[in-house]
Amino acid sequence: MAEQRVAVVTGASSGIGKESAKALVRMGWHVIGTGRNPVRSAAAEVEIRAVIAQGGKLDFLRGDMALMSETMRLAGEIKALTPRIDVLINNAGGVRDQRYVTAEGTEETFTANHLAPFLLTRELLPLLRVTAAKGKPGAVRVLASSSRAYMNAGRMNWDDIQHLSGIFPASSVYCEVKLANVLFSHELAKRVAADGIAVQSLIPGVVHTNFASHGDDDMQSYMKVAEGQTPEEVAETLVWMATDPATGLPGGRHFYEMTELEIQPHAADDAAAARLWAESEKILAGLGY
Repeated sequence: MAEQRVAVVTGASSGIGKESAKALVRMGWHVIGTGRNPVRSAAAEVEIRAVIAQGGKLDFLRGDMALMSETMRLAGEIKALTPRIDVLINNAGGVRDQRYVTAEGTEETFTANHLAPFLLTRELLPLLRVTAAKGKPGAVRVLASSSRAYMNAGRMNWDDIQHLSGIFPASSVYCEVKLANVLFSHELAKRVAADGIAVQSLIPGVVHTNFASHGDDDMQSYMKVAEGQTPEEVAETLVWMATDPATGLPGGRHFYEMTELEIQPHAADDAAAARLWAESEKILAGLGY
């Protein structure tokens, strides 16, 4: 009998993450979801449990992934729940209207959207590698929810990667951190290809969720009038990316509406991707991780 497949879905308390979690438990997977808001997380847990198919399983963890201490705790709780991970979906994130510095001295847009998935992936890689060693190449996957916004960021702000000082153009900072998502996927794909792990990124497009509720006025105005998809429609692409043989190896690819898109050159820059990895490790080391 085949072992039950396990998916970790961050940001499963609403939107794309919740709908992806529902789809996977309907398929009999063991889903480990995470959420920040206790009320939304509790409601989502009830909703996801209601659609579990025979054999499916759900664990739902709470934690604020803007904080690396919380992200490390979540990683430990996940490792205590399962000896394997087939798919890690780094979906949690968001946009803010101004600079928010966390209790750890980091900038929240950067940590929630990039540094937390970087740390969580690093901590869970041993389980992903163990699972990949037992299966077909490309069956184990790490998926990132990025955004078309990355195309509006020319480069990372290497002099102050977290935008901790000076002006804070919230929408531009968000574009930059979405570029970080694609660069991270690019570098990770190279590092784990020999393990048979596929790393891909998703372009959700405009999705009608509460995603932009903390964004600046420009972001909220745009989201109100832009045509977009429902979370269910985007989750269909994300689950396809998690399960279909066509979306396995090679890694480092980019998908939108179940179609592969060409990645813009600045997001597939080897030097920038390697530098981002090094800068991320440096920040984490400074925090004791």
